[in-house]
Amino acid sequence: MENDSAIAALGALAQGTRLDVFRLLVRHEPDGMAAGDIARQLDVPQNTMSAHLGILARAGLVQSERHSRSIIYRADLDGLRALTLFLVKDCCAGNAELCAPLVAELTPCC
Repeated sequence: MENDSAIAALGALAQGTRLDVFRLLVRHEPDGMAAGDIARQLDVPQNTMSAHLGILARAGLVQSERHSRSIIYRADLDGLRALTLFLVKDCCAGNAELCAPLVAELTPCC
């Protein structure tokens, strides 16, 4: 991941609604959610939700797929992985035992 991509992803998540959307989509993996359902669950107008989803998609954090009349959004876990690895790539200057608690904290989720 390049600096510009990481900045775009972090910038997309640096807004409350978008952070809530991303976290909601992560919880609904692998099925994803329709845009209208996301908007209703977070109590956000649908047109505003579309803008937020577009920003997250351009930042590489969500993917969309058309299913009949609905667009299903999913968290892009590869994008999240790339961002996380970018942030911790040189963790603790290569001193693996210092990074062990971070890795252990991340491991149980999957």
